Amino acid sequence: MHTNEDRLINIEMALTQQQKMLDELNSVVIEQGHRIEVLNKQNQYLLNILKQETVKPQSEETPPPHY
Repeated sequence: MHTNEDRLINIEMALTQQQKMLDELNSVVIEQGHRIEVLNKQNQYLLNILKQETVKPQSEETPPPHY
């Protein structure tokens, strides 16, 4: 039979393990947040480049001088 002290020790151990797991998960979430920020900045940069260097539709292109 478990005494109250044994039960309390088991509860404290379980709580400590859950706290450690929560801290590890929090670190992963923070790291992923940083990665998402970097990817968003890269994506925005590439979108800006595409907007600046897009090829015009043929109807808007000026014909070459020999036409």
